Amino acid sequence: MEHEAVIGGFKCLYWLVKNEIAHHTNYPKLLSLAQLLGCDYFEKLKVDQRNNYQSHRIVDEMLEILAQIVELPILQEIRSSQAISLEVDETTDVSVSRQLDLHVRHLDKEGCVFNHFLDLVTLEDGKADSVVAAIKSVLLKKELPVDRLYGLGTDGAAVMTGRLNGVAKQLTDSFPKLVSVACAAHRLALACKDASNAVRYMAHFRNHLQELHLFFRNSANRSATLRSAATTLGLNDLKVKEVKDTRWLSQDLAVQNLQRNLPAVLAALAEEASTRKCPVAKGLYTFCATYRFVAALYLQADVLLHIAMLSKVFQRADVNFLHIKEQVPVTLVTLGRILEAGETPLPGTFLARLHQDLDNPGGLGAFRIAGEEERIRRGHGILERPREEMWARFVRDVLKPYICSLESNIERRFQHIELLGAFSVLGPKAVTSNDVTNISMLQTLTNKFIPGQDATVIQEWTSYKQHVLVGAFKVGKLPELI
Repeated sequence: MEHEAVIGGFKCLYWLVKNEIAHHTNYPKLLSLAQLLGCDYFEKLKVDQRNNYQSHRIVDEMLEILAQIVELPILQEIRSSQAISLEVDETTDVSVSRQLDLHVRHLDKEGCVFNHFLDLVTLEDGKADSVVAAIKSVLLKKELPVDRLYGLGTDGAAVMTGRLNGVAKQLTDSFPKLVSVACAAHRLALACKDASNAVRYMAHFRNHLQELHLFFRNSANRSATLRSAATTLGLNDLKVKEVKDTRWLSQDLAVQNLQRNLPAVLAALAEEASTRKCPVAKGLYTFCATYRFVAALYLQADVLLHIAMLSKVFQRADVNFLHIKEQVPVTLVTLGRILEAGETPLPGTFLARLHQDLDNPGGLGAFRIAGEEERIRRGHGILERPREEMWARFVRDVLKPYICSLESNIERRFQHIELLGAFSVLGPKAVTSNDVTNISMLQTLTNKFIPGQDATVIQEWTSYKQHVLVGAFKVGKLPELI
């Protein structure tokens, strides 16, 4: 009977954990409910007043036993796999202690890929040495085959991707066949942030986008004023979006929304400044109702459109490494065209209609938009300057430095894409591609994984190509081929 009670206790605990219900607080309650429903054998768990198999310590020990039972067959599958890779990321718990989250990917005998949670390790600090030591400790404890460890997935943080002493660099030194892959969407977001920070005005612009969001979000009255202004101007879907580095498309959404509804936002700020005498609204209006702010907004709308498209390619569930190799240069060429256009914006862009929108009496034309450099302090009004002069100054001081910085940051963060792109030669579609390109990619792979075996690999690939084209391997999809 006592054995039956212990087994029942394990089943109750497993059900709580499986359904993501707090087990420490709900385990005793679930046992009580089971007793009310007629499971009298749970009385056997109450050895005495102090020992009843319900304390936090006992629950943790039972949970550890369950984890070992569930984990054992998974670890056996991983150990027998021909190739494994790790995905690691730092996080913090509710007590703000640093932890390292590790997941493992492996191939089964049929060539199917499986993802599994591996471990959650507490870190003393967030330094690269500590992270590397934690990863190696887990690999040793779980007895994973490090000679078959081929991949490492991380975010784009410096501690992970540092060129001299980052986690990826240290692990690659220890496991030479390891290929480090940083999250492409994260790298792209960091490249955009670094580009903004490199141009002083664009950094201020980005900060003011967030200040606009906070100004309206923190007050129901201000939000109502904004909605009223939008209704008057015939606008809809009006909400000032938040800008966050960790949300890959947040700045693009914020810029799109603000560019579409800027007249309503300016009207709401003006009303808050005049009727409620709000100094924050006055400061935001003073910054936003300027030629350079509107031009920067339109510039971002043009640029982030292409960056967002690139980011969405990286976030696809079936993304191919070749997409990164192909799409990054395409995006750089597009940015280069905007840069080369200079003071003559490309047709169809937001910048091309900037002056037309500034003159629209039903939109921005209702506000006195001027360059902030031309604003005269101490109430002397605004010194009018030719619009052509303000546009030339914007192109020189903001547009060109910003796009140059963005191109440089994207190139820097995606400079090691040749190895990743080379894996596409192993797909069935590669057999119809140019042989010179295929051989070049094969040499890139052999130099990384089996140096000196170029000729053998090329001969095997030539035979494989014929099998795919006319032989028994003539199928359309890689899983079927495997």
